[in-house]
Amino acid sequence: MFSRIKFLTATATLLACVPGAFAASTVELTVKGLITPSACTPSLSKNGVIDHGKISVSDLAPDRHTIIGNDVLSLSVLCDASTLIALRAIDNRAGTAIGTTDNKYGIGLVDGKKLGGYFLTWSNSLADNVPAQSIGSEDQGQTWYREWVWYPNTYMSAADPADLSAPIAMQKLDVELGIQTIIDRTDGLDLSNEVPIDGSATLEVVYL
Repeated sequence: MFSRIKFLTATATLLACVPGAFAASTVELTVKGLITPSACTPSLSKNGVIDHGKISVSDLAPDRHTIIGNDVLSLSVLCDASTLIALRAIDNRAGTAIGTTDNKYGIGLVDGKKLGGYFLTWSNSLADNVPAQSIGSEDQGQTWYREWVWYPNTYMSAADPADLSAPIAMQKLDVELGIQTIIDRTDGLDLSNEVPIDGSATLEVVYL
């Protein structure tokens, strides 16, 4: 929000400094936003760390990808009051996930080649301790649909199972966050030296 305000203000200032910029017409600058009285704090079990330890190259398949872990973390969001929220996952290693679809998060490169990736999924969602249905939005909360795979940059929230058209306001959200990590086929990777698995994502609360 603040970056957008600064950008628009700078643009308006630049136009104002150009001689004759407003000679023929005018343009309106609108600065919008919403200050919410409620604050929400997300948290992850295990400090949000999935550690696969050391993995032998001999345990990885040369001709297909290998699943090296199916893990679950507890994801919780606690708000000061009942609030309409969503969560967005930002891939801090964007562009390094294998495959042609955008449903995975990256875990880094080895000699410029993609090492693998991981999927995020939602299950057993609870809104204020009541079972809820996970929903997703690809248009920043304009429309919603049933979803359990958490794509990068997609909004995720919880809805009444009888009405998936929009999220419900809640003070507490609890989700089982599934993490499946895969390594690409090794016949195209140089694994002669130790290679770090370097996945990172930022989970952001979005106020609707």
